[in-house]
Amino acid sequence: MLNIVLVEPEIPQNTGNIVRTCAATGSRLHLVRPLGFEVTDKHLKRAGLDYWYLADITYYDSFAEVLDKFRDSRFWYFSTKAAKTYSEVSYSDGDFLVFGKETKGLPEALLAAHYDACVRIPMIDESRSLNLGNSVCVGVYEALRQLSFPNLKREGRIPRR
Repeated sequence: MLNIVLVEPEIPQNTGNIVRTCAATGSRLHLVRPLGFEVTDKHLKRAGLDYWYLADITYYDSFAEVLDKFRDSRFWYFSTKAAKTYSEVSYSDGDFLVFGKETKGLPEALLAAHYDACVRIPMIDESRSLNLGNSVCVGVYEALRQLSFPNLKREGRIPRR
């Protein structure tokens, strides 16, 4: 199981979409306050559709609380400031993929303290970063691909009529 950490997410629709990604992949979601919305926000619920009951979500008052609780785990910090790409590292079951708020990303002090564990999604120069929901999806599916998509249905079929 992967762990997705959103540090101070601001946009309810993004978090709702990430809830849906977590529900579809069996990933656990960790939300770090302050949140830029109420958990009861109608936009959050609408974006997550009816996937809320399938998602395992835990709330924290600080990122330090997450680090303390899972001190023996591996964390990957997604940032446009990272030197290596998300596909250059080897993910393991139980890893934490950490994403910052939409307007500022993760704090530079946190990135500097864990720079060897920072990864980026390649983009063209002068580009704005991807939407948070898209970034989480890119990271989650690369980690799952490396792990051979554990516990996920890998094939479908077209029904006969």
